[in-house]
Amino acid sequence: MTSHLQGTVVTWEKPIGASVREGEVLGLIESMKLHHEVRSPADGEIVELLVDIGATLTPGTVIARIAVGAVESSAPTAAIAQPSATGLNRADLSEVMDRHQIGTDEARPAMVEARHAKGRRTARENVADLIDDGSLIEYGPLVVAAQRRRRELADLVERTPADGLVAGLATVNGDLFSGRDARCVVMSYDYSVLAGTQGHQNHRKKDRLFELAEELRVPVVFFTEGGGGRPGDTDTGGVTGLDCLAFLWWAQLSGTVPLVGINSGYCFAGNAAILGCCDVVIATRDSNIGMGGPAMIEGGGLGVFEPTEVGPTSVQSPNGVIDILVEDEAEAVAVAKRYLSYFQGSIDRWESPDQEALRDVVPVDRLRAYDIRSAVEGIFDRGSVLELRREFGVGMITALARIEGRPIGVIANDPAHLAGAIDSDGADKAARFIQLCDAHGLPIVSLVDTPGMMVGPDIEETALVRHCSRLFVNGANISVPMVSVVLRKSYGLGAQAMMGGSTKAPLACLAWPTGEFGGMGLEGYARLGYRKEIEAAGSPEEQERVFREIVDRLYENGKALSIASWFEIDDVIDPADTRRWISALISTAPAPERGVRRRPNIDTW
Repeated sequence: MTSHLQGTVVTWEKPIGASVREGEVLGLIESMKLHHEVRSPADGEIVELLVDIGATLTPGTVIARIAVGAVESSAPTAAIAQPSATGLNRADLSEVMDRHQIGTDEARPAMVEARHAKGRRTARENVADLIDDGSLIEYGPLVVAAQRRRRELADLVERTPADGLVAGLATVNGDLFSGRDARCVVMSYDYSVLAGTQGHQNHRKKDRLFELAEELRVPVVFFTEGGGGRPGDTDTGGVTGLDCLAFLWWAQLSGTVPLVGINSGYCFAGNAAILGCCDVVIATRDSNIGMGGPAMIEGGGLGVFEPTEVGPTSVQSPNGVIDILVEDEAEAVAVAKRYLSYFQGSIDRWESPDQEALRDVVPVDRLRAYDIRSAVEGIFDRGSVLELRREFGVGMITALARIEGRPIGVIANDPAHLAGAIDSDGADKAARFIQLCDAHGLPIVSLVDTPGMMVGPDIEETALVRHCSRLFVNGANISVPMVSVVLRKSYGLGAQAMMGGSTKAPLACLAWPTGEFGGMGLEGYARLGYRKEIEAAGSPEEQERVFREIVDRLYENGKALSIASWFEIDDVIDPADTRRWISALISTAPAPERGVRRRPNIDTW
């Protein structure tokens, strides 16, 4: 027997004359603080032992000589010390499993009961509902709050599991997508731990997960309920915490991967900043969202307020902070899964609505209003339309949808509001949505029915000149394909802005038979351009008759068929053929590569 490494003999169990079996452990050699087993190379008897305990060996040193031969079955074996327990009974493994168990909902029944009493779920219940069963790889579950200088470790282990942040890598919508398409970083503040505040360690956990999302190019879903920064941490090694990297790295993810924010309950200060950076904000109706909570407001000498008075959804949904308002956490999770699916890829199962019904969406009477959502729902896959920011910028519709299973973005003017004229909020809403689609590779379909940009002294007080120009700047600089369909009015700068700047900017600019075009609205054009002719007609009745004749003549020149004959648009189509056109164009365009950064970020507004 020779030594296979350099080291020192620390134990030897067999004297000269002892019987040994092949593979039997005879002693241990210590090398670099590790004990390595010395095993018998064959059955036989030790006839010479050449080293003592404490002897230093080099590779090849002869340890003993063995006479090879049969060994009686009753021969005793060496008793080298072995672990006292194996498998799940090992003390080291048992300690780890016990620590993991402490942070589970099962080990905290009082906390679970308290959350349920308030009509809310625990952080882990929300995460479990979002992800596919058993798919979570959790990062940092054993972390405790950075308060060891003021609290006992046992107390921190019990009361601050995971430092109030459940975080990891999981799969979402695995029934529809496979592999990396289903991968997602999932994070949730735990309101049962120090009111979901942002502690030193959970900031570091965020850093870690944000890096992971950037490296793997996977979406992030973040449950943000919590009270903002935490003043009670003692083990920070700093003073202000302003050198924290979490907000830097989180903001840098914008435009790189989809960021989904979900909130229920209070969300103030730093938690609100995390939520506000997200591509989409999904909030339950009982949410309160604000950049400062009651304590910060009072500390600033601005008055005393209840938490429910700060940023309720009755304020934050109409003003555009919230993209999708839901009733409870269960609906929030369901909507989040649905939203995320548009950025995970195409699906095989889809159903087309009755396309012939589109022929009657726009009334024959060009002055009669209609429901634009019936057009949106009628063109795209049945049940696939998810509208964003419905209560904000109500004259503009922004929605995610699918056509033959492929995800796309939809913008549309709503003639039920200002006849479809584009105001500042509507322009902001559409411009930001265009950025979202461009960043994540979704083609855009624009449904146009607008008399143009809104005009008047009042609207100019909203800085319309700047806001409406965002549509031009964003629409002209996208990398994804766009298709425009004019349903009725296509007038002036507003119509051009809806198409990316020109009727020639999209892959195709189409019109339904009800389409009408002009540099401005026909009625306004007639009154301005033909004022003398109208006034010369005499009586008010005669003036109205002349005015109508002029409008009818202008309409004949500006109707879709006439414009198509000048090749200012690509075609006038049967509305029932809209879906075929869109599908053919979108499927022909090269599919944008996933995980490629196309723009520096997506506007939070």
